[in-house]
Amino acid sequence: MSPSTTVFSRIINGELPGRFVWKDESCVAFLSIGPIAHGHTLVVPRAEVDLWTDADPELVGHLARVAQTIGRVQVEAFGARRAGLMIAGYEVPHLHVHVWPSNSLDDFDLSRVDNNPDPADLDAAAEKIRAGLRVAGHAEFVPEA
Repeated sequence: MSPSTTVFSRIINGELPGRFVWKDESCVAFLSIGPIAHGHTLVVPRAEVDLWTDADPELVGHLARVAQTIGRVQVEAFGARRAGLMIAGYEVPHLHVHVWPSNSLDDFDLSRVDNNPDPADLDAAAEKIRAGLRVAGHAEFVPEA
């Protein structure tokens, strides 16, 4: 296997660890290692595309559907008022959709990133999302921990 270009491809290919909550043929979703909220998840296409504006519209639609599914579960699992969604694209040159439980507009401030989250908290958040996805009827896309 040749080295992957982006850190996200390395996570997708198993070269780096990731806390996956969703896997399908087109994309994966895993917890952010720099969360702005408990359960902050990244929805990432398997294909390396930098700019979302360059991505195939069907792929963007699929990413949005997966993000919406995960957002619904986050709202329920973490007792949030809403699910936040953002495509920033500056952190890693590989399209990714941020999805996180949100209770106010303050939760959209990326300067509030936790750069040293407790691994046990990340594991617990990932399991809550996986469990919620299974209950919501998406078990075929939910990987084991």
